[in-house]
Amino acid sequence: MQLLTLGVNHHTAPLAIREQVAFGPDKLVQALHELTQSKRASEAAILSTCNRTELYVNTVSPDALSQWFADFHHLDARELAPYLYTLPREKAAQHAFRVAAGLDSMVLGETQILGQMKQAVATAEEAGTLGLLLHKLFQRTFSVAKEVRSSTEIGANSVSMAAAAVRLAERIFPSVADQACLFIGAGEMIELCMTHFAAQHPRRMTVANRTTERARPLAERLNAGVIPLTALPDEVAAYDIIITSTASPLPILGKGMLERAIRQRRHRPIFIVDLAVPRDVEAEVADMNDVFLYSVDDLGQVVREGMDNRIAQVAQAEAIIETSVANFIHWMEGRELVPVIRGLRDAAERHRRHELDKAHKALARGEDPHAVLDAMSHGLANKFLHAPTHGLSHAAPDERAELVRLISQLYGLHPE
Repeated sequence: MQLLTLGVNHHTAPLAIREQVAFGPDKLVQALHELTQSKRASEAAILSTCNRTELYVNTVSPDALSQWFADFHHLDARELAPYLYTLPREKAAQHAFRVAAGLDSMVLGETQILGQMKQAVATAEEAGTLGLLLHKLFQRTFSVAKEVRSSTEIGANSVSMAAAAVRLAERIFPSVADQACLFIGAGEMIELCMTHFAAQHPRRMTVANRTTERARPLAERLNAGVIPLTALPDEVAAYDIIITSTASPLPILGKGMLERAIRQRRHRPIFIVDLAVPRDVEAEVADMNDVFLYSVDDLGQVVREGMDNRIAQVAQAEAIIETSVANFIHWMEGRELVPVIRGLRDAAERHRRHELDKAHKALARGEDPHAVLDAMSHGLANKFLHAPTHGLSHAAPDERAELVRLISQLYGLHPE
């Protein structure tokens, strides 16, 4: 078994790259099945968020994974290579533990990534692509994340992406309470953003979603209206603040739509936060006057504010992770010995059955039981000792000293 993590994240790749390798919900199960059915991996899980896309696999052909990753997204593997990281064995385990604990996030200590990782594992489990190794890895991962949270203050004073969006809006407008807010999507990130903006009591809040039925419970809970996505061209001009986070593979807000909206607004500004990967807003919108567009990467500076206390907790969190990695690798190495141990036991069992069968036949012929037992014990001893003695006798001169040392260690001998 070979544990491996392969992917890109906000440290290694810009948003323009990350959005090209994101796995949408409609492609995730297909990708998991491709990985395992093509024998590139015997186990697989995929974590795809706005800040990272990562494969966690048990594989015997790690070199083939990066090519598959590029091919699946119709990209040139050579162009993707500079942004890609490949982490084997203990580095893969360490990375998983750090990600779940919030140490590798844009927002140090944030908790949302743990839920996203749990969802990724649940999806892989439903797809039937998890086995013993990844089950154990993620079981340890969630345990480590819990220990880090309970033993340190890594999440204290953490500024979430949702809170950062409110802070940015307050820099653009004198008061959020005077603005109309539009939220596009109905997932967890939109729910978090709506909750933070609702605390500022904006003039009006509306949720736009492909299926209004799914958005309605969220809207009702926060006293917001609901519109379908198809109504956006006619409605978008009525909003001062737009927060969008959908799983759409194509932009929802185009430059043309927003140009019309700005004209209708008589050039009153629109503040937009695009938290989606791939992006919901066309990149060209950033060049427009009277539109303040922020991507998920643009929020980085805001979320890093107030980080001093959390940085002080990192060393303690890393120590917990280091110990947990050592324990996990010890377990993994133990599992790698299982086939050898099983083979030894099978060989011993064959020898035992063979000698026992001979003894039963001798007893059936009326031979002396003491002599039969003595012969059986000699037969077993000879069979068990044949392999090591044969190996010693036929070893090359430069191998013999090492074999003597190993056999002495295995059998507890003290040759003079």
